[in-house]
Amino acid sequence: MPAVGIAVGDNKKEYPGNLTPFVTVTCIVAAMGGLIFGYDIGISGGVTSMPSFLKKFFPSVYRKQQEDATSNQYCQYDSQTLTMFTSSLYLAALLASLVASTVTRKYGRKLSMLFGGVLFCAGAIINGLAKAVWMLILGRILLGFGIGFANQSVPLYLSEMAPYKFRGALNIGFQLSITFVILVANGLNYFFAKIHGGWGWRLSLGGAMVPALIITVGSLVLPDTPNSMIERGQHDEAREKLRRVRGVDDVDEEFNDLVAASEASMKVEHPWRNLLQRKYRPHITMAVMIPFFQQLTGINVIMFYAPVLFNTIGFGSNASLMSAVITGVVNVVATMVSIYGVDKWGRRFLFLEGGFQMLICQAVVAACIGAKFGVNGNPGELPKWYAIVVVLFICIYVAGFAWSWGPLGWLVPSEIFPLEIRSAAQSINVSVNMLFTFIVAQIFLTMLCHLKFGLFLFFAFFVVLMSIFVYYFLPETKGIPIEEMGQVWKTHWFWSRYVTDEDFPKAGGYEMTKGGQGPKNV
Repeated sequence: MPAVGIAVGDNKKEYPGNLTPFVTVTCIVAAMGGLIFGYDIGISGGVTSMPSFLKKFFPSVYRKQQEDATSNQYCQYDSQTLTMFTSSLYLAALLASLVASTVTRKYGRKLSMLFGGVLFCAGAIINGLAKAVWMLILGRILLGFGIGFANQSVPLYLSEMAPYKFRGALNIGFQLSITFVILVANGLNYFFAKIHGGWGWRLSLGGAMVPALIITVGSLVLPDTPNSMIERGQHDEAREKLRRVRGVDDVDEEFNDLVAASEASMKVEHPWRNLLQRKYRPHITMAVMIPFFQQLTGINVIMFYAPVLFNTIGFGSNASLMSAVITGVVNVVATMVSIYGVDKWGRRFLFLEGGFQMLICQAVVAACIGAKFGVNGNPGELPKWYAIVVVLFICIYVAGFAWSWGPLGWLVPSEIFPLEIRSAAQSINVSVNMLFTFIVAQIFLTMLCHLKFGLFLFFAFFVVLMSIFVYYFLPETKGIPIEEMGQVWKTHWFWSRYVTDEDFPKAGGYEMTKGGQGPKNV
């Protein structure tokens, strides 16, 4: 093992507990909070390639598409109004996630999930009934508020509820629900686009009510996490809930550690100001850099605009939606691979392997598109084998993302924060994610118009940077109880200069030795 990370040994502290049916069902229901985020990602790209939608709301784009069908393919969809429709949601999600921090901390994770479902449902109704662009953008803003609340609370809920041995797999259920509903949304777009009369886009946008109702009802029936109950002073109820969640009576050690973490948390009056303390330097770095890099893998370029991209490569309108369905299937299958492997192979291995895979594919796709489209964006007649090669490498790229940066970009930040800063730090994580999703969505079509095939090389450069960052600065967090996570920073070659034994004292005899030997009981 290189000196840059730590390996978790077999002698680590273990809390008793099982993967009970209760916690499994609970985590599956909670993970459905990802449905609203995934539905929007899957629907928005398909709707913006429907001619009837463009003709009604974005006539200038529609005219350019009709007139320039044989000319510059790179610049066909370059419209700031069109991208504002897509990306306004992410600014709203950014703002909502900051508010959600207070709600999540003071009133529990469930209430944030409920707000997320209700707001998303309201936005879906307005979008489905939209008569003008302002209604579309208002609806998108409400959808964004919903996503901000859900994305802030669901990953925290899953990481707190899951037994630490299975935390990775259960948390990735959130990403699985995102990828599954992206696939469903792409399929719906494919069929709705065929509706005579051109009103299928209303069904696509209004259909967002279904995942919104699922998370709304789910939040009402879910139990609160023991961590959250302790944080709000409900100790007796929390102990009973912990017994039920773990499936054993002997939960004293874990309960006492949770109470100790909560007492430390109660001393923190201003969690936002506390984030600036030296001992939280590694946490805040990860809360910013992981979502920043996740968006600059270029995945949203593929998933938001997959139909647009395939259309640009030379597929017909229906064929482009079908191609997006193909990438959706790959996305779901690869996320299942991550669920299987994250607690076996570890987080670092998946991050690094996925990064290498994405880098190779981006280079190949850039070469393919560059060879045929050149710099003037006029490919002429595209042979079928060429289109198949591009789709194949895009699929391999999507697979690399879906078992690495996709799920781990939500899992790792949600499991590393101490309780006293957990809500605030998770809000920063979501805010950075949404900010760069907004920036990428807003400037992608303009960048495609100007950078052309070089856009893929632009994102490939960031994939190299993020892989270097993970290799040197991210310790392995597999198999470590969530309230013991402070120990991984104290043994890391770089972060140990910021974190001391006084900052995160050993709880219950948990100790980690230098040199990557991992934790042991003393």
